[in-house]
Amino acid sequence: MHIGQTDTASVKCLINSISRFIHLVSCQMVKPMPFQKICNNMVGVLKRLKPVLDDIMDYKIPLHENLCKVCEELDIRVNEARDFIEKWGSKMSKIHSVLQSGTLLIKLQSTSLDICHMIVKSLQSPPSASVLANLQHYIQELQCLKKETAMIYIEKALRNQRDNIEPCNENLREIIELLKLTSTQELLKETIAVEKERLNAEGHKMIGDLEEINEIVNLVRNLRDYVMKTECFAVKSGVSFPPYFRCPLSLELMVDPVIVASGQTYERQSIQKWLDNGMTVCPKTRQRLTHTNLVPNYTVKAMVATWCEENNTNHASNTKYNNSSHKTVPSDHLLSQELPSGNSISRSCLQTGNAFEERKDDSSFRSNGECNGCQNVEIEKWELQSIHSRSESFSSSISSSDCLLAVSKDVSRMSDKHQNMKGSSVDAGGMENRKNNNSNTTNSHSRVDSHNVSNSGFNELTTSSHVNKLIEDLQSQSIEVKTTAAEELRLLTRHNTENRIIVGKCGAVTPLLSLLYSDGKVTQEHAVTTLLNLSINEDNKALIMEAGATEPLIHVLKTGNDGAKENSAAALFSLSVMENSKAEIGRSGAVKALVELLASGALRGKKDAATALYSLSIFHDNKARIVQAGAVKFLVRLIDPADGMVDKAVALLSNLSTIAEGRLEIAREGGIPSLVEIVESGSQRGKENAACILLQLCLHSSRFCTLVLQEGAVPPLVALSQSGTPRAKEKAQQLLSHFRNQREGATVKGKS
Repeated sequence: MHIGQTDTASVKCLINSISRFIHLVSCQMVKPMPFQKICNNMVGVLKRLKPVLDDIMDYKIPLHENLCKVCEELDIRVNEARDFIEKWGSKMSKIHSVLQSGTLLIKLQSTSLDICHMIVKSLQSPPSASVLANLQHYIQELQCLKKETAMIYIEKALRNQRDNIEPCNENLREIIELLKLTSTQELLKETIAVEKERLNAEGHKMIGDLEEINEIVNLVRNLRDYVMKTECFAVKSGVSFPPYFRCPLSLELMVDPVIVASGQTYERQSIQKWLDNGMTVCPKTRQRLTHTNLVPNYTVKAMVATWCEENNTNHASNTKYNNSSHKTVPSDHLLSQELPSGNSISRSCLQTGNAFEERKDDSSFRSNGECNGCQNVEIEKWELQSIHSRSESFSSSISSSDCLLAVSKDVSRMSDKHQNMKGSSVDAGGMENRKNNNSNTTNSHSRVDSHNVSNSGFNELTTSSHVNKLIEDLQSQSIEVKTTAAEELRLLTRHNTENRIIVGKCGAVTPLLSLLYSDGKVTQEHAVTTLLNLSINEDNKALIMEAGATEPLIHVLKTGNDGAKENSAAALFSLSVMENSKAEIGRSGAVKALVELLASGALRGKKDAATALYSLSIFHDNKARIVQAGAVKFLVRLIDPADGMVDKAVALLSNLSTIAEGRLEIAREGGIPSLVEIVESGSQRGKENAACILLQLCLHSSRFCTLVLQEGAVPPLVALSQSGTPRAKEKAQQLLSHFRNQREGATVKGKS
């Protein structure tokens, strides 16, 4: 078949499209690599095809009958590529751009090869040897054209995600380097860009695109996690700052931390940029944000300021991103209530509200020790005294279920190492020697665990077969066999991380939960303590919650001995680290049982109950449940210095004071005089938190403001505004300013 007029038109149209495309790319600004390289390859493919098409036109070569259709198809591809490049902008996702442009290049390459093969078949007697030579050379070049390296790595990473394969660090590193995502700002831009494209695809119901973009969203999250694990971040002084002070979005030091509707804390500038771009979900949890209000997280801000002060660096200075082989703790980072100071790491710094993602052993809840020269390297569930050495209020101090992960893992590892070196064996049901970090009060008490001595062998790695035998024993008809098995599992999971994983995977959770209903109090205590130990592991947390742990743990809170009740509260605290668990546990009736423990438990039980209640209160709806269960009355009573829980009680009250019901109950239960007294004579952190509560009361009620003034709050507030912590000074000044405004308003009103 010879070329007719219609055939000539289709080839001419393709030649014109190719010319326009080449001109477009040559006129546009240089784009970032590897996107620019892909565009150049597109031009290369089409620029080499054009002389071949010109030869067809010049020599009127007889063509295969389907060639015109393929030319029309390639014309469509060229126009698609042109439209994509015209619409491309620097704010678009680099990953998505590489995938889209790479796919277009492959289509151009494939269709061009089809055209060449069809022309070869049509060449019966070449009019010119140069035509065939050009054609063969072009086919060879097309066949040698390889897929862009960045696209290969991206596609591999996406395949791994679909197959639930753990992300390959080398693969992630290559993507970061090839796409120039090596700075925190570039990662932030990519995160925002992908999210905007996801919203666009969702709005236009582009199902296919949406699936791919959702995969890219997960890939970007993996890239960020990789950076969190492997890169060293430093301030201008060169000092590496703790990973739990990084903004989850910008990955930089949080200078002005704020809390969003999901409860997560971010650096104001980065989350504001996120919101300004029209995002309506939390970057970390993917929860839909019910509002866009940004609440200052004064606690974290104070902690960062203190750390900067201790490390002689300017709090307000910009952070710098420093590539290093130094490893930091994995992502899910985040906020600890207190920064380790000097050589001492307080237990309290590890726990506030959201608790640990991982406790290396349940002795973390109970024991003191020395670790590599560190004093008190342990995790008590809630030593608020030192926690609030950095806090304004508990509610603003913790932002996410992962807030304490980074510190808790570090300290837990240190605790493990120390315990293994010492051969000690203290767990959540074991020896206690708690030191109150209050400069005025030292409060310690001990409870000897009969398993303390000569149990260092239980730190060794167990086997699945041995664990399976113990699980069988848990289901024995003999109470003694059950108790012995639960006791051994408790010991096996006390310190050894691998043992916790093995025991969890072997299916011990369900039979252990059954033992929580045991009439044998010792059996019950061993079982609940083992579950507490297991809950240190993140995967085990999910297993325990899925097995329906909440009701059995509440049963222990109501019926167990003191040790079992304490460890049940501690277990609820550990499980509530998971965001979804906070709501589930809050709805279950656990709040009431925890408040009862707060009211009538031993001192350790009160602390454990307060810990769990605080963690639950991170979920906003639980605050009202805690207030309605009567917690405020008992917290106000615990403000008495004789109980040794002043700072703890004030800290939790500061959280509850953020809702109207909480403020009303604080005033109704007579809390205002005690709070004013703390401002006058409490610890530095107690003063700070008390000032925060008083500010909440006064800002929301003129009646409460009058009551605060009647208690003589002005002189101690004036003193606090001059000599308190930075956060306390700020709150005291705000209160005094509010009093002045109230007085001036009243004066103006009286004159009128």
